[in-house]
Amino acid sequence: MLKTLMNGAAAFAFLGLAACATTPATQSEGPAAVKEEMSAAEAERFAQDREAILAMAGDYDVSFDFIETVSLGLGYELKDRKKSGAWEVVRVIEDSGDFISLQHILLVGPKDGKIALKHWRQDWQYEPSRVLTFIGGNAWQSKGVPADVAKGAWSQEVYQVDDSPRYGAVGHWVHENGVSAWQPPAEWRPLPRRDMTTRDDYHAVDAVNRHAITWFGWVHEQDNTKLVLSGDEPSALVREQGINTYKHFDGYDAGIALRQWEATKGYWAAVRAEWEALEETGEPFALTIKGEPEDLYSPILELASEVEEGYTDEAEAIEEAKKVIAKFTTQDLPPLHERLREPKAE
Repeated sequence: MLKTLMNGAAAFAFLGLAACATTPATQSEGPAAVKEEMSAAEAERFAQDREAILAMAGDYDVSFDFIETVSLGLGYELKDRKKSGAWEVVRVIEDSGDFISLQHILLVGPKDGKIALKHWRQDWQYEPSRVLTFIGGNAWQSKGVPADVAKGAWSQEVYQVDDSPRYGAVGHWVHENGVSAWQPPAEWRPLPRRDMTTRDDYHAVDAVNRHAITWFGWVHEQDNTKLVLSGDEPSALVREQGINTYKHFDGYDAGIALRQWEATKGYWAAVRAEWEALEETGEPFALTIKGEPEDLYSPILELASEVEEGYTDEAEAIEEAKKVIAKFTTQDLPPLHERLREPKAE
């Protein structure tokens, strides 16, 4: 069932997307325990940072707008602007004080027949010791964060629909001029699905991301440079500006998404743990798939659908998902040029 729905909604739901009511989040000692070791000024800023992150939870009408602006590769012609929209539910699924996890769930389909599709996840860690980064060719590496860089900073790690990684970065929240915003240095990230599924002329995005909290919700602004990695050195193809705008919206039934999450959250917790086990080895890891990893995410999402509908026992689905992840991942990385997909023949 899920694959049929995904095929019908794929062009809309997977275009490379990107207070509030929340479902209960996993809690530990919370921010009070973290604050004990801080000065008064640090504790105040930490509280402001948390407030900004938690403000991204809610129910939204989202617009996605990307436009290529500057041709950098010889003879490259700018592609058409890409705009789309969605309804998106964002909920806190874990909050342990210095760690906050936000799960995004899309509502797609006709207005009177929406279905829920699990979307991306963003994990925020205060003063991280490590951050998971994209290294090209569907591969990632957990890198140490120097103490002076981590001081007062938050890492954001972003994960895909199947909880496999996308990218990570470290930056500070800044609260000034009436706006709270987080912006890290540029880091690599995989192609967005809007390009991964339609073109093969570049391999990674060197991206500067900014998250800013606004009176109407929040925005995710992007300054992207699309990179070709097949040469001796990375080569810039084109620059792109993007903005994902999240506007608070109560014109739909968020319960559709919340009921799906409630039915599958145990399954997804186990899937997350499987990916985390790869990260925690500290060694680089990669997918054995070049380009769009549909063979990985389709069965994992299908199993979640079967759990939700009661067709498959949760424990059985978890074991099957572990097998899928094991099948399509490796820590024996081939060289970068062997991990890159080649352009299709004309």
